[in-house]
Amino acid sequence: MNKAQLVEAIADKVGGRQAAAEAVDAVLDAIVRAVVAGDRVSVTGFGSFEKVERPARYARNPQTGERVRVKKTSVPRFRAGQGFKDLVSGTKKLPRGGEVSVKKAPKGSLTGGVTAKATMKKAAAKKTTAAKRTAAKKTTAAKTTAAKKTTAAKTTAKKTTTAKKTTAKKATAKKATSKRTAPAKKATAKKAPARTSARKSASKRTANR
Repeated sequence: MNKAQLVEAIADKVGGRQAAAEAVDAVLDAIVRAVVAGDRVSVTGFGSFEKVERPARYARNPQTGERVRVKKTSVPRFRAGQGFKDLVSGTKKLPRGGEVSVKKAPKGSLTGGVTAKATMKKAAAKKTTAAKRTAAKKTTAAKTTAAKKTTAAKTTAKKTTTAKKTTAKKATAKKATSKRTAPAKKATAKKAPARTSARKSASKRTANR
């Protein structure tokens, strides 16, 4: 029996093929995750799944007979429960109709202490952590952008102030230069009539002679 046949076998009991497929996938996923994490999955009357460590060892290649070094590894292992063993050995007989009588597992025995709620809590914690990191990144980016804008505004203000001061200094220098030039022009204008009168006196003297 493969997975598809298993789904078909329980489809009528769980309300359809889709529901059966989801149930099988959920059970297998929970078992695999628990075993990979190092937990023991035990179903009373059926058996238990666990992770077993195999130390490094030497083995022989069946084709060449050569001795080969095998590294340390981890492997999954299934141990059948007593009820399962009794049914397979024939000590107990399978019922002709209905389901096989298997004792209910006590609370917490399915995952050896790790339940579906714990798995959901871990997933929720991961999502929360990811959300916090994203929010922190956004906040940092916003602060950096605001700081850059503030720095740019300050730089622009400094440049504007410097330009105004420079313009004011230039205007003051022009005024001072114009004031100095004005008296010089007046003095030149005043001296000009004196020269003219001197020329007139000289011409008169010449005429008298």
